[in-house]
Amino acid sequence: MERIHHLNPFAKRDSHSKNTVITYKVLTTITWLLSIVVSVYYTFHKPHDGVWFRRKIWGQNDAYLTAFRLNHIIASIYWIVLFVLQGGYIAHLFSGNVERVNSACSVGSHFIINNLFHFAFVMLFVRSYFGWAELFIILNFINLSSLYFRHPGYARFIHEPVVSGPLAWTFVAIYWNGAIMVPHPDSLVARIFGNIFIWSILVYGLFFIIVYKDYTMGFNLSVLSAAIGVSQFFRQVIAFQWIFAFIIMAILLVATIVVAVPVATGRDTKIARVQGDTERAPLLGEN
Repeated sequence: MERIHHLNPFAKRDSHSKNTVITYKVLTTITWLLSIVVSVYYTFHKPHDGVWFRRKIWGQNDAYLTAFRLNHIIASIYWIVLFVLQGGYIAHLFSGNVERVNSACSVGSHFIINNLFHFAFVMLFVRSYFGWAELFIILNFINLSSLYFRHPGYARFIHEPVVSGPLAWTFVAIYWNGAIMVPHPDSLVARIFGNIFIWSILVYGLFFIIVYKDYTMGFNLSVLSAAIGVSQFFRQVIAFQWIFAFIIMAILLVATIVVAVPVATGRDTKIARVQGDTERAPLLGEN
Protein backbone atom coordinates (compact mmCIF):
# COMPACT_ATOMS: atom_id res chain seq x y z
CA MET A 1 0.00 0.00 0.00
CA GLU A 2 2.87 2.35 0.75
CA ARG A 3 4.24 1.85 -2.74
CA ILE A 4 0.83 2.36 -4.34
CA HIS A 5 0.38 5.60 -2.40
CA HIS A 6 3.83 6.74 -3.52
CA LEU A 7 3.05 6.03 -7.18
CA ASN A 8 -0.43 7.58 -7.13
CA PRO A 9 -0.14 11.09 -8.67
CA PHE A 10 -3.42 12.14 -7.02
CA ALA A 11 -2.42 11.12 -3.50
CA LYS A 12 -2.20 13.87 -0.90
CA ARG A 13 1.39 14.57 0.20
CA ASP A 14 2.99 17.04 2.57
CA SER A 15 6.24 17.21 0.60
CA HIS A 16 7.51 16.57 -2.91
CA SER A 17 10.91 15.68 -4.29
CA LYS A 18 12.92 18.06 -6.43
CA ASN A 19 12.27 16.00 -9.57
CA THR A 20 8.54 15.89 -8.83
CA VAL A 21 8.41 19.67 -8.46
CA ILE A 22 10.26 20.11 -11.76
CA THR A 23 7.82 17.73 -13.46
CA TYR A 24 4.84 19.69 -12.17
CA LYS A 25 6.41 22.98 -13.26
CA VAL A 26 6.84 21.70 -16.81
CA LEU A 27 3.53 19.85 -17.22
CA THR A 28 1.30 22.45 -15.57
CA THR A 29 2.83 25.24 -17.66
CA ILE A 30 2.63 23.33 -20.95
CA THR A 31 -0.94 22.10 -20.46
CA TRP A 32 -2.10 25.51 -19.21
CA LEU A 33 -0.65 27.20 -22.30
CA LEU A 34 -2.22 24.49 -24.48
CA SER A 35 -5.59 25.18 -22.88
CA ILE A 36 -5.23 28.92 -23.48
CA VAL A 37 -4.04 28.56 -27.08
CA VAL A 38 -6.93 26.36 -28.23
CA SER A 39 -9.45 28.53 -26.37
CA VAL A 40 -8.17 31.77 -27.88
CA TYR A 41 -7.58 30.34 -31.36
CA TYR A 42 -11.05 28.82 -31.69
CA THR A 43 -12.67 31.93 -30.29
CA PHE A 44 -11.58 33.74 -33.45
CA HIS A 45 -11.11 30.90 -35.96
CA LYS A 46 -13.05 27.83 -36.97
CA PRO A 47 -11.38 24.48 -37.74
CA HIS A 48 -10.03 23.98 -41.26
CA ASP A 49 -9.64 20.23 -41.33
CA GLY A 50 -12.56 19.28 -43.54
CA VAL A 51 -15.04 18.38 -40.81
CA TRP A 52 -18.65 19.35 -41.45
CA PHE A 53 -20.46 21.83 -39.20
CA ARG A 54 -17.24 23.28 -37.90
CA ARG A 55 -17.60 26.64 -36.20
CA LYS A 56 -15.85 28.95 -33.77
CA ILE A 57 -16.64 28.39 -30.08
CA TRP A 58 -19.20 31.16 -29.88
CA GLY A 59 -20.40 30.35 -33.37
CA GLN A 60 -21.53 27.00 -32.02
CA ASN A 61 -23.12 28.74 -29.05
CA ASP A 62 -25.09 31.14 -31.27
CA ALA A 63 -26.07 28.52 -33.85
CA TYR A 64 -28.28 26.61 -31.39
CA LEU A 65 -31.12 28.43 -29.62
CA THR A 66 -30.99 26.29 -26.49
CA ALA A 67 -32.20 27.04 -22.98
CA PHE A 68 -28.58 27.20 -21.80
CA ARG A 69 -27.04 29.36 -24.48
CA LEU A 70 -24.52 31.76 -22.92
CA ASN A 71 -23.74 35.40 -23.45
CA HIS A 72 -20.29 35.18 -25.00
CA ILE A 73 -19.04 38.49 -23.55
CA ILE A 74 -19.73 37.52 -19.93
CA ALA A 75 -18.46 33.96 -20.46
CA SER A 76 -15.31 35.22 -22.17
CA ILE A 77 -14.55 37.61 -19.31
CA TYR A 78 -15.04 34.71 -16.90
CA TRP A 79 -12.44 32.67 -18.77
CA ILE A 80 -9.97 35.53 -19.14
CA VAL A 81 -10.04 36.13 -15.38
CA LEU A 82 -9.76 32.40 -14.72
CA PHE A 83 -6.73 32.01 -16.99
CA VAL A 84 -5.02 34.98 -15.30
CA LEU A 85 -5.66 33.52 -11.84
CA GLN A 86 -4.34 30.16 -13.03
CA GLY A 87 -1.18 31.93 -14.11
CA GLY A 88 -0.86 33.18 -10.53
CA TYR A 89 -1.26 29.63 -9.26
CA ILE A 90 1.48 28.36 -11.59
CA ALA A 91 3.76 31.15 -10.35
CA HIS A 92 3.56 29.60 -6.87
CA LEU A 93 5.24 26.47 -8.25
CA PHE A 94 8.30 28.66 -8.82
CA SER A 95 8.08 30.28 -5.38
CA GLY A 96 10.93 30.17 -2.89
CA ASN A 97 8.42 29.27 -0.18
CA VAL A 98 8.55 25.49 0.22
CA GLU A 99 5.10 25.31 1.81
CA ARG A 100 3.50 27.15 -1.12
CA VAL A 101 5.32 24.95 -3.62
CA ASN A 102 4.15 21.77 -1.89
CA SER A 103 0.57 23.04 -1.73
CA ALA A 104 0.63 23.91 -5.43
CA CYS A 105 2.10 20.51 -6.31
CA SER A 106 -0.58 18.71 -4.32
CA VAL A 107 -3.27 19.71 -6.83
CA GLY A 108 -0.97 19.63 -9.86
CA SER A 109 -2.14 16.27 -11.22
CA HIS A 110 -5.80 17.32 -11.17
CA PHE A 111 -4.93 20.66 -12.78
CA ILE A 112 -3.00 18.96 -15.58
CA ILE A 113 -5.91 16.58 -16.23
CA ASN A 114 -8.32 19.53 -16.21
CA ASN A 115 -6.27 21.31 -18.86
CA LEU A 116 -6.07 18.21 -21.07
CA PHE A 117 -9.81 17.55 -20.76
CA HIS A 118 -10.55 21.19 -21.58
CA PHE A 119 -8.30 20.95 -24.64
CA ALA A 120 -10.13 17.80 -25.79
CA PHE A 121 -13.52 19.40 -25.18
CA VAL A 122 -12.74 22.49 -27.25
CA MET A 123 -11.30 20.45 -30.13
CA LEU A 124 -14.44 18.30 -30.24
CA PHE A 125 -16.95 21.09 -29.58
CA VAL A 126 -15.89 23.30 -32.47
CA ARG A 127 -16.11 20.26 -34.78
CA SER A 128 -19.66 19.47 -33.63
CA TYR A 129 -18.77 16.20 -31.92
CA PHE A 130 -21.05 17.16 -29.04
CA GLY A 131 -21.52 13.64 -27.70
CA TRP A 132 -17.77 13.09 -27.29
CA ALA A 133 -17.39 16.64 -25.97
CA GLU A 134 -20.00 15.87 -23.31
CA LEU A 135 -18.05 12.79 -22.27
CA PHE A 136 -14.92 14.86 -21.60
CA ILE A 137 -16.93 17.46 -19.68
CA ILE A 138 -18.36 14.74 -17.44
CA LEU A 139 -14.92 13.17 -16.94
CA ASN A 140 -13.54 16.56 -15.98
CA PHE A 141 -16.46 17.13 -13.63
CA ILE A 142 -15.52 13.87 -11.88
CA ASN A 143 -11.86 14.92 -11.80
CA LEU A 144 -12.59 18.34 -10.30
CA SER A 145 -15.22 17.04 -7.88
CA SER A 146 -12.69 14.50 -6.62
CA LEU A 147 -10.19 17.30 -6.14
CA TYR A 148 -12.70 19.42 -4.23
CA PHE A 149 -13.93 16.77 -1.82
CA ARG A 150 -10.58 15.07 -1.24
CA HIS A 151 -8.63 18.30 -0.73
CA PRO A 152 -11.09 20.80 0.77
CA GLY A 153 -8.63 22.92 2.73
CA TYR A 154 -6.46 24.84 0.29
CA ALA A 155 -5.82 28.56 0.34
CA ARG A 156 -7.37 31.05 -2.04
CA PHE A 157 -4.46 31.13 -4.50
CA ILE A 158 -5.16 27.44 -5.22
CA HIS A 159 -8.87 27.14 -4.56
CA GLU A 160 -10.29 29.70 -6.98
CA PRO A 161 -8.15 29.12 -10.13
CA VAL A 162 -7.68 25.36 -9.81
CA VAL A 163 -10.79 24.12 -8.01
CA SER A 164 -13.91 26.30 -7.81
CA GLY A 165 -13.47 28.30 -11.02
CA PRO A 166 -13.09 25.29 -13.35
CA LEU A 167 -15.63 23.22 -11.39
CA ALA A 168 -18.36 25.88 -11.62
CA TRP A 169 -17.76 26.22 -15.37
CA THR A 170 -17.75 22.46 -15.90
CA PHE A 171 -21.06 22.05 -14.07
CA VAL A 172 -22.74 24.68 -16.25
CA ALA A 173 -21.00 23.37 -19.40
CA ILE A 174 -22.62 19.96 -18.88
CA TYR A 175 -25.97 21.66 -19.55
CA TRP A 176 -24.60 24.08 -22.14
CA ASN A 177 -23.15 21.39 -24.37
CA GLY A 178 -25.79 18.81 -23.39
CA ALA A 179 -28.60 21.10 -24.57
CA ILE A 180 -26.92 21.40 -27.96
CA MET A 181 -26.37 17.66 -28.13
CA VAL A 182 -30.02 16.59 -27.74
CA PRO A 183 -32.33 16.34 -30.79
CA HIS A 184 -34.36 19.50 -31.51
CA PRO A 185 -32.61 21.65 -28.86
CA ASP A 186 -34.91 24.62 -29.56
CA SER A 187 -38.18 22.67 -29.20
CA LEU A 188 -40.83 23.36 -26.56
CA VAL A 189 -39.98 20.13 -24.73
CA ALA A 190 -36.31 21.10 -24.57
CA ARG A 191 -37.25 24.55 -23.24
CA ILE A 192 -39.44 23.03 -20.52
CA PHE A 193 -36.64 20.72 -19.41
CA GLY A 194 -34.31 23.72 -19.48
CA ASN A 195 -36.72 25.61 -17.19
CA ILE A 196 -36.48 22.72 -14.74
CA PHE A 197 -32.78 21.87 -14.86
CA ILE A 198 -31.59 25.45 -14.53
CA TRP A 199 -32.61 25.33 -10.85
CA SER A 200 -29.92 22.72 -10.24
CA ILE A 201 -27.41 25.58 -10.56
CA LEU A 202 -28.99 27.22 -7.51
CA VAL A 203 -29.07 23.97 -5.51
CA TYR A 204 -25.47 23.18 -6.45
CA GLY A 205 -24.24 26.65 -5.52
CA LEU A 206 -26.11 26.78 -2.21
CA PHE A 207 -24.69 23.39 -1.25
CA PHE A 208 -21.13 24.74 -1.36
CA ILE A 209 -22.08 28.04 0.25
CA ILE A 210 -23.91 26.41 3.17
CA VAL A 211 -21.74 23.34 3.74
CA TYR A 212 -18.29 24.74 2.96
CA LYS A 213 -18.91 28.50 3.22
CA ASP A 214 -17.40 28.63 -0.25
CA TYR A 215 -18.31 32.06 -1.54
CA THR A 216 -16.16 31.61 -4.68
CA MET A 217 -18.47 28.83 -5.93
CA GLY A 218 -21.47 31.04 -5.25
CA PHE A 219 -19.93 33.98 -7.09
CA ASN A 220 -18.72 31.89 -10.04
CA LEU A 221 -22.12 30.28 -10.55
CA SER A 222 -23.88 33.65 -10.21
CA VAL A 223 -21.72 35.05 -13.03
CA LEU A 224 -22.47 32.06 -15.25
CA SER A 225 -26.18 32.34 -14.41
CA ALA A 226 -25.99 35.96 -15.53
CA ALA A 227 -24.42 34.80 -18.81
CA ILE A 228 -27.40 32.48 -19.34
CA GLY A 229 -29.90 35.15 -18.32
CA VAL A 230 -28.56 37.86 -20.64
CA SER A 231 -28.41 35.48 -23.60
CA GLN A 232 -31.94 34.17 -22.99
CA PHE A 233 -33.34 37.69 -22.56
CA PHE A 234 -32.07 38.82 -25.95
CA ARG A 235 -33.31 35.58 -27.50
CA GLN A 236 -36.88 35.89 -26.25
CA VAL A 237 -38.12 38.60 -23.88
CA ILE A 238 -41.33 36.79 -23.02
CA ALA A 239 -39.92 33.59 -21.54
CA PHE A 240 -39.25 31.98 -18.17
CA GLN A 241 -35.62 30.97 -18.68
CA TRP A 242 -34.02 34.40 -18.39
CA ILE A 243 -36.24 35.24 -15.40
CA PHE A 244 -35.19 32.03 -13.64
CA ALA A 245 -31.54 32.67 -14.49
CA PHE A 246 -31.58 36.16 -12.98
CA ILE A 247 -33.41 34.93 -9.87
CA ILE A 248 -30.74 32.25 -9.42
CA MET A 249 -28.01 34.83 -9.98
CA ALA A 250 -29.52 37.17 -7.38
CA ILE A 251 -29.98 34.46 -4.72
CA LEU A 252 -26.44 33.13 -5.18
CA LEU A 253 -24.99 36.64 -5.14
CA VAL A 254 -26.78 37.56 -1.91
CA ALA A 255 -25.75 34.25 -0.29
CA THR A 256 -22.18 34.85 -1.46
CA ILE A 257 -22.08 38.30 0.12
CA VAL A 258 -23.59 37.00 3.38
CA VAL A 259 -20.77 34.45 3.64
CA ALA A 260 -17.93 36.52 2.16
CA VAL A 261 -18.28 39.66 4.28
CA PRO A 262 -17.77 37.97 7.69
CA VAL A 263 -14.81 36.02 6.31
CA ALA A 264 -13.24 39.12 4.74
CA THR A 265 -13.66 41.16 7.93
CA GLY A 266 -12.37 38.36 10.15
CA ARG A 267 -15.61 37.97 12.12
CA ASP A 268 -16.03 34.36 11.04
CA THR A 269 -13.37 32.26 12.71
CA LYS A 270 -15.14 28.94 12.46
CA ILE A 271 -12.75 26.18 11.43
CA ALA A 272 -14.09 23.33 9.31
CA ARG A 273 -12.86 19.86 10.21
CA VAL A 274 -12.99 17.11 7.62
CA GLN A 275 -12.52 13.64 9.08
CA GLY A 276 -10.20 14.96 11.75
CA ASP A 277 -8.14 17.00 9.30
CA THR A 278 -6.79 20.18 10.84
CA GLU A 279 -6.76 22.13 7.59
CA ARG A 280 -8.97 25.12 7.31
CA ALA A 281 -11.96 25.37 4.98
CA PRO A 282 -11.16 26.44 1.40
CA LEU A 283 -11.78 30.13 1.84
CA LEU A 284 -10.35 30.43 5.31
CA GLY A 285 -6.83 29.50 4.25
CA GLU A 286 -4.10 32.03 4.25
CA ASN A 287 -3.07 33.68 1.02
